[in-house]
Amino acid sequence: MPELRDLAVNVNGQQTFFLNQKVLSAYSEKLKKIVGREKRKSRNKNSIIEIGDFPGGPDGFELVSRFCYNHGKIKITVSNVALLHFCAVFLGMTESVSTSNLLKQTETFLDGMIYWSWQDTVSCLKSCESFLTNADSSGLVEKLIFSLLGKIAQNTDIATLIASSSSSSSSPENESRYRFSSPAKTTPESTKPGSSSKQWWFDDLIILPPMIIEKLIKNMGAYGTDNDSLILTKFLLHYLEMAVLQCKTGSKRAALYSRSAYAGLADTAVHGVISVSCSFSCRGLFSVLRIVSGFGLSKDCRAKLEMLIGGMLDQATLDDLLVSGHDRGVFDVNLVIRLMRIFVYSDLLSSKKLKKVGSLIDKYLCEISPDQNLKTSKVLGVAESLPDSARDSFDGVYKAIDIYLQSHPALPFVERSRLCRCLNYEKMSLEACKDLAKNPRIPPDIAVQALKLQHSKDTKRGPSLTSSSEMVLYTGDVESLSSENQGMRMNMQRMQWRVMELEEACREMKGRMSNLVGHDPSVISGTTPYYSRSPLPKLC
Repeated sequence: MPELRDLAVNVNGQQTFFLNQKVLSAYSEKLKKIVGREKRKSRNKNSIIEIGDFPGGPDGFELVSRFCYNHGKIKITVSNVALLHFCAVFLGMTESVSTSNLLKQTETFLDGMIYWSWQDTVSCLKSCESFLTNADSSGLVEKLIFSLLGKIAQNTDIATLIASSSSSSSSPENESRYRFSSPAKTTPESTKPGSSSKQWWFDDLIILPPMIIEKLIKNMGAYGTDNDSLILTKFLLHYLEMAVLQCKTGSKRAALYSRSAYAGLADTAVHGVISVSCSFSCRGLFSVLRIVSGFGLSKDCRAKLEMLIGGMLDQATLDDLLVSGHDRGVFDVNLVIRLMRIFVYSDLLSSKKLKKVGSLIDKYLCEISPDQNLKTSKVLGVAESLPDSARDSFDGVYKAIDIYLQSHPALPFVERSRLCRCLNYEKMSLEACKDLAKNPRIPPDIAVQALKLQHSKDTKRGPSLTSSSEMVLYTGDVESLSSENQGMRMNMQRMQWRVMELEEACREMKGRMSNLVGHDPSVISGTTPYYSRSPLPKLC
């Protein structure tokens, strides 16, 4: 009936409620004053009262309305007590207005928090998510966090929670704060590398928003650079990993927060990793990097984490290096280049470690070469980040270059020549040089240069096989050599075959270049391509 719906209230610009003024005013003095003030302004009995910043929005106002229409009774649970409490505070629903009013009922319920179960405490904290500003300002969130930490301390044997109180003030800012840390001299079995590092409370807390987790960590005294706890570090990494999965699956929860909201937690996790770095393998550190890299990690934290990884790059695998790129590229090549520079300049570098990384990087080059967005400069950056001493053979580098050229057929000759500058032809096998000489994707001048150096290398070995400084091949009767010179004879035979193979490759190279010159329109027009401007060396 119209006389029973004489009040229209619009809540947070989202929904309008049509209610009876007397029913609500009987429990809320503030609402009674708001209604009177607004109606005096508008002088219109049917005007709409607008209330902004109401805790919980329309859902919260509906709960309050049900309480008022039900003669001051409503079922209070751990899931709605926080919302009802802040609505009661907002509307001034105190004992001076009505006995056993909503504020008194919620306070009584919250007084029993110490007897709540673990799940009840987590559920109540979760319910504060939509009105966290109100919940935080009243100190309720901090009380719930203390209750949570107390339950962790009572039900775990892997860490200690040390309470330190301030007797000078009882304000929320100066209340007791927990310190969460592992024993200084012992390593519990559950925290040792290789054992299960996931604690019983990890999964339960991943439903909480990042702001509440941040407050929880701060109350533990382990936020930012203060984090030296392996347990908390493992929890933060687990929490952030779940956040990444939620973002990938496009969950509604992930849409509520930007990745920057997790930045402080990501930094805290990295500081923890740095402080207990001995507990993480190289693969573990790469996993950490994958988890935290998308959360706006600070430059300082990222640099320290990369310093750890770079120092143990010889323990990495190909899968570790294949970190997804954040730009157009498939892989984060810049990261690998930075890690190699750290490795090369590390204090504990040995020849064995260097060659192990050299082999790994050659495999990495072959893996990333098909990427259509990979620039020549990136390939060179990876290949040239290691000294020549890191490779006994450059066949792997040549293989990667060949794959890259096959995947980038439109690459200009200038870029192809530039790409080949990272090759050390003297450290290439004869088979690789022959393949290079016949490879139509390799610029001819590069092929000739490789053959020349290979031929020069074989020529240098020739004098050591005979007393004549001018003799390269032995053309006499090899069978007439004495048995004492059998080793020399075998070496000379191998040299004969190698030179014959080089001569054949050189003839093929000349024939191919003749065809190129004969059919190149630039020659007809009078312009000579860059690889034909200088006379070819007379190798054959």
